[in-house]
Amino acid sequence: MTQIIKRIKNIQLSQTQIILLASAFFVIFDNKVFFSHSYQIYKTRPLFLACLGIFLFVVIALSLAIILNRYILKPFLSFLFIASAAAYYYMDEYGTIINSKMIENIFETDTKEVYDLLNIKLFLIILLVGIVPSVLLWMIKIKKKPIKEELKDRLKLIALCIASLPLLYIAFPKAWVSFFRTHKRLRMYSNPTFYMYSLGEYIGKTYLIKPMKFKHVGLDAKLIPQEGKPKLLIFVVGEAARYDHFSLNGYKRNTNPQLSKIKNLISYPDMHSCGTETAVSVPCMFSFYSRKHFSVRKARHTDSLLDILSRVKVNVLWRENNSSSKGVASRIKNYVDLKNANIKPYCNRFECHDEILLYKLQDWLNNIHNNRPVFIVLHQMGSHGPAYYKRYPKSFERFKPVCKTNQLQKCSRQSIINAYDNTILYTDKFLSEVIDFLKKNQSRYRVAMIYVADHGESLGENGIYLHGLPYFIAPDVQKHPAAIAWFGKHFGIDINCAKKLSKKPYSHDNIFSTVLGLLDVKTKLYNPKLDMYRACRKQTNQQAN
Repeated sequence: MTQIIKRIKNIQLSQTQIILLASAFFVIFDNKVFFSHSYQIYKTRPLFLACLGIFLFVVIALSLAIILNRYILKPFLSFLFIASAAAYYYMDEYGTIINSKMIENIFETDTKEVYDLLNIKLFLIILLVGIVPSVLLWMIKIKKKPIKEELKDRLKLIALCIASLPLLYIAFPKAWVSFFRTHKRLRMYSNPTFYMYSLGEYIGKTYLIKPMKFKHVGLDAKLIPQEGKPKLLIFVVGEAARYDHFSLNGYKRNTNPQLSKIKNLISYPDMHSCGTETAVSVPCMFSFYSRKHFSVRKARHTDSLLDILSRVKVNVLWRENNSSSKGVASRIKNYVDLKNANIKPYCNRFECHDEILLYKLQDWLNNIHNNRPVFIVLHQMGSHGPAYYKRYPKSFERFKPVCKTNQLQKCSRQSIINAYDNTILYTDKFLSEVIDFLKKNQSRYRVAMIYVADHGESLGENGIYLHGLPYFIAPDVQKHPAAIAWFGKHFGIDINCAKKLSKKPYSHDNIFSTVLGLLDVKTKLYNPKLDMYRACRKQTNQQAN
């Protein structure tokens, strides 16, 4: 072993040689997912598949040749080796695509979410495909050449790479057209090229553009006076809950034993999300921007629904058991983070279950001494994967056997579904407790609950797990979340009318105007066409005009 190390230390390579070897390494060891997806499409054209490998090698080598110099070569390549190993694992294990929105999710992920994604297989891949080549790279000596000679070598490599591109195209022109036009998704699996492009895109959009001035909206908002008791509306933000795993929507398993017994409950089987990840969907839910015009950057520099409600003196509270409000509640006074509360029996050494969101909520409500509406947001951990088995108390492990690892490909698909369905079963219990809480407060308030999940979830269909695929290629199950509403008898909504309209298509775009309408807030931002209950109000008010 000592002799091998000595021999490696005696190796001297030029910068150009290191770039070529590194490029070949990336193509061979980090692109299994890229080639497996490419094979499914071009398996009858083996020569084109070989051409794809050469193309990927040329693109990587060209990129490295342009950006690297003697001083950053080893640190930068070491970073790429380790990052590419991790990217390879997540793309292979979950079918993930590392685009700019996924990069944003990575930067916003908390330590508990990171812990859920760690396992031995990941460490082994990072060790073998990331750390080992990095160590070898640092052991090798870089040949010292005159600057002119090194520059000459580099320019030759760049020229050769550029010259080879049209030759590769000429060899298979029709195949390349389909690769770039019809099968754009394939490029998203190239490693490290696509995630590096995505990282650059994220940095550019986040840090390298002109600062955006904060935009106050809804300054004309007014609370329309109402007779009788004030309204109490609890909005539950679910996590990764698919509509088709709710028995309320016809799922074969009884995942909603509690909710199915509750009168005046309405399920919305055709609700679609703004995004396929929490970082997009949650701020979009509470933004006046429609999905078509929404961006996370605009949302962060614009008043949210909560800001507008607070301005008209609605009593607003956000309770958190997920990663964060994603900026939605950053400017309101009442924000309570409970995910690290460590309060028994709701919490264990890993996390707190969602019932923590109701802990001492009655005390907060009792301390309100005005006659104004109340809007409470409860942000669930819900069905967050891949460690579904952690999301519910042991007593809710009804569907067995259960996948008890975050390496979902090691589990049978049925055991993954079992674990996921147990999370829905627990959400059913939690939502029924929210409704019980509201019923107990009917003597003081007119009460209602709306539940909408931020997005859906892939459970192994076509080898895809979790969520977060780019919206235009994401399967419908990632964009089709569960949604439920319940209204107390004095809230002012015709339940029969609402049930008749429940099968209509809705989306997160409806939430902003729907909440304004339910809480009787008048503003030019209100869009009556997006208010899900405008036609079902028992008393027409000025907001509908």
